[in-house]
Amino acid sequence: MDYRRLGTTDIRVSEMALGCWPFAGGAYWGAQDDADSIATVHAALDAGINLFDTAEGYEDGASERVLGRALAGRRAGAVIATKVSRKNLAPADVAAACDRSLRNLGTDWIDLYQIHWPNHDIPLGDTVGALARLKEAGKIRAIGVSNFAVRDLGDMLALSECVTDQLPYSLLWRVIEREIQPLCVARGVGLICYSPLAQGLLTGRYRSADEVPEGLAQSRWYAGTRPATNHDEAGVEAEVFAAVDALRGIAAAAGLAMSTLALAWVRAQAGVTSWLVGARKPEELAWNLPAAGLDLAPEILARLAAATAEVKEKLGANPDMWLAPGRMR
Repeated sequence: MDYRRLGTTDIRVSEMALGCWPFAGGAYWGAQDDADSIATVHAALDAGINLFDTAEGYEDGASERVLGRALAGRRAGAVIATKVSRKNLAPADVAAACDRSLRNLGTDWIDLYQIHWPNHDIPLGDTVGALARLKEAGKIRAIGVSNFAVRDLGDMLALSECVTDQLPYSLLWRVIEREIQPLCVARGVGLICYSPLAQGLLTGRYRSADEVPEGLAQSRWYAGTRPATNHDEAGVEAEVFAAVDALRGIAAAAGLAMSTLALAWVRAQAGVTSWLVGARKPEELAWNLPAAGLDLAPEILARLAAATAEVKEKLGANPDMWLAPGRMR
């Protein structure tokens, strides 16, 4: 496992991180056994993964609470990243939310505290002031954001340190390459990438949009006429599945699982600090581990980029995976 510096801090984090949202179970993920979640965290630590990402908004703190139980006795070996919800960005609410997360996690400090989504109804300066006070008090070690596009990220950087921006990034979601990634690279903001397997599309398990479960067919990849979507765009279904077919062939020629290839591609991109993998059991985590430390040859990287160029072009500049117009600016 390789380790990378978290933004401009002295915190070192594993290139592969564990996304802990599935531990919350609930309507989105369905039933989840806490024992499986805890075993997955232990397996991640044993594999060298030290970065664990969660949020207060994942089923009202359920994910945080399970992660806290899993790290009991092993907290010193973990870097915890959690998020404050957009509804809680007023100063008093930020402070209260942080205290709740600390209790949920069973810890005295949060390593990376992230604004989950921008809230344009609350002055960002007020939120930043509250975060600075939490850092001064030793409750958080570093400040980051999630789902901030260039304008909001620029505003944040004018006010405060911001060591990371957590964004969707995968071979099938390359929208951030247009504006956000260059700004992050220029300003030393590390990218933490979520959905690097494009919600299962890059595992190769689906051969058409009709095979994708309704709950996963919500993003702008899919036609706005599908029941679960909240946009009115035509989607890019034909382009996505043509790209998946091409990626399947590239993976076969390289002797790699498509998911391994996709994760290794994210690993190679400029500015990436870590990428999140979601696993609900230790065996699911193990499927992702071959990508750690894997360097792809330049010609393979070029073929992968070419195979997904049309998807990138058709998705345009809106970095919000789900809504049009987007929530990110």
